[in-house]
This record gives sequence, C-alpha cells and structure tokens, in this order.
Amino acid sequence: MTESEFLEKYKDAAFVSFDKLEHFMEETLKGIGIPASDAAIITDVLIESDKRGIDSHGLGRLKPIYIDRIDDGILNPVTRITTISDKATATVLDGNDGMGHVIGHKAIEIAIEKARKFGIGMVAVRNSSHYGIAGYYATMATSEGMIGITGTNARPSIAPTFGTENMLGTNPLTIGLPTDEEFPFVIDAATSVSQRGKIEVYGRAGKEIPPGWVIGEDGKTRTDTASILKDLTRGTAALLPLGGIGTDGAGYKGYGYATAVEILSAALAEGSFMKDLTGKDENGAKRPYHLGHFFIAINPDFFLGKETFRRIAGNILRALRASRKAPGEERIYTAGELEWEARGFRMKYGCPVPPSLQSVIQNLSERFSIQEDWPW
Repeated sequence: MTESEFLEKYKDAAFVSFDKLEHFMEETLKGIGIPASDAAIITDVLIESDKRGIDSHGLGRLKPIYIDRIDDGILNPVTRITTISDKATATVLDGNDGMGHVIGHKAIEIAIEKARKFGIGMVAVRNSSHYGIAGYYATMATSEGMIGITGTNARPSIAPTFGTENMLGTNPLTIGLPTDEEFPFVIDAATSVSQRGKIEVYGRAGKEIPPGWVIGEDGKTRTDTASILKDLTRGTAALLPLGGIGTDGAGYKGYGYATAVEILSAALAEGSFMKDLTGKDENGAKRPYHLGHFFIAINPDFFLGKETFRRIAGNILRALRASRKAPGEERIYTAGELEWEARGFRMKYGCPVPPSLQSVIQNLSERFSIQEDWPW
C-alpha cells in the first residue's frame, strides 16, 4: 500500500495520536478497576495492534470485549496468576479468568527465560481470556533473537469440514522468526478464512462480507454481515476453515490446524475447550470464557547461533520477494512486512478512528472523566 492509498482508505476517519489513545485507554482500564501496571500492559498490546494496522484487535475491542465483560462480571479486572506446574522447560499457569494480555505477557516471559537457560521453553495456560493479537507475544520472543510460537482457543466459531455447526474457535497458530532485516517474519492469522473481528469491522462500515467466509445451516455461504454477527452467537452460522467449504479448496487443512490448536490450548493445561468456551452456562447466563493458550520460545543459540539463523531467514525472505511476479503485480510480500509498512504510515499520521469508534471513545471518556481534545 502506498501512502496515498493509505490516506484514501481512511479518508472518513479522524487521525488521533497514539499518545492520546494510550492515555485514554490506560485511564479507561484503570477506571474499570484494573491495576495501573496491568493497564499499561493491556494498553501496549491493544495499541500495538492499531499501530500494525490490525484494526480488528485494537481500539475496537476495548469496549465490547473487555469493558463490557468486566461490567457483566465475567472478566476479573485484577489478574491473579497461579502456577500449577513448573519444570525445567515447561510451566502450566491458571489465569483465574483474569486479563488475557497480562497472563500472556507473563507466560511468554517465562518461556523466554527458560529458552535462555535450556534452549526451549513452553508455557500452557488455562482459565484465561481474550489476549489481543497473538503476534504481540511472538514478537516479544523475536525481539530477544528467539523464535516465538503461540496459539489460543476461542469461543466456537468454525464449522468442521462437511459440517455447519460452530465447534472450534478461530484458533490462530502464530509464529515469529527473527531476521537480519528491520522487522521479523510474523505469521499471525486465524485458522478460519476470516475471523469475527474482521466481520465486526465490516459491520461497523455497514458492508456485506465477501462470499466464502461464513456458512449457514443450509450449507451455503452467507454475506449478510449484521445478521451473521447475531447468528454466530446463536450458533446458526459458522466461520469456514481456511480453504473454505468442503475439500475442493482444501478446507480440511484449516480444519486440521484449528483442531491442533484447540488440543494444544486445552490438553496440556487440562483446560476448557469447544462448547465450554461459549461464555454461557447451561441456562444461557453469561460466565467467564475460560480460554487456553500456549507459548513457545526457541533459542537459536542452542543450535548454530542467533546470527546464523537471522542471516539465513533474511536470505530466504529476500529471495521470495525477488522472485518472478505475476503479470500486473508490483510486489511480493512476506509475513510481517505489510504490518511494518502500516506501522510507518500510522506513526506518521496517527491512528485512523472511524466515526463508529469516535462515539465509543466519547462515551467512555465521559464515563471515566477523561479529558482529551479529540479531533471530532
């Protein structure tokens, strides 16, 4: 994306400095009862999403995912992490339904420290909550010259191949690899064709989603965004796994990866899975989501060294970008490059805030007596 394309894409948005947004978010989180140190971590995770251009997981998630759930009494603003098991290279944590960002931050720090000592560290987590962009934790490892891997289960959204019932979460399998370039390789993607947060972005814009993202009970694709968001909650619509409907597009591959993430997120920590992650009890009343995560850090120094790894990783990525392009195409990207590019634009102009989020910010500012001079 060029700079002019970036500005055209967000022509209806107001650009707000990240300093203002960070202050607003921290004050909002403290206002709802989150300790200051935890509010700083959560803010960093969410704002980093907006900096990378991942609009589905940043500011737009503040109220509906975190503030509303704390208000509903199903998310604990004060995070208390319990260590269930701690061995040389492996730890199991219980997040006690606290803030997922705080739990994830602690977990990857433990994994990184173990990798420093033993070459590899892994942490499994149960009873957590939505932890923002998975790539944040992977890049905590890459910033230390290590490989970072994380995954999480989520409320049921994906239908298995040949099925229509939402059984699996969007379950990202996220990998960060250090390179000798300015930015790491980071593949941070759901194991569904798309994910609920992106559909919410379409909903806020009043647009229909593309065909092939969602399946209805009749086994056919749906595009009616507003109804889909309601039916995903009701269980009468489901996201499609990577590859789409059936086997023609190899949907079984996305289904298989989603299942692997579900198992790793639940079985290592004896956590909840699939239909137990709906956020509702048997009577339909709201309850905590009890999500599970896993985090892996791998230290290349225990192989042939960080610099060797970074150099070869960089050579591979540069060769991919330099390969023959399809007719009419100007660039080939590697994972993490678009986010790095978006970060450059956004650090220059600020975060684009659409009208739908402007009203959310205004309402939360009034609720928590936050004084900011917003550009609308």
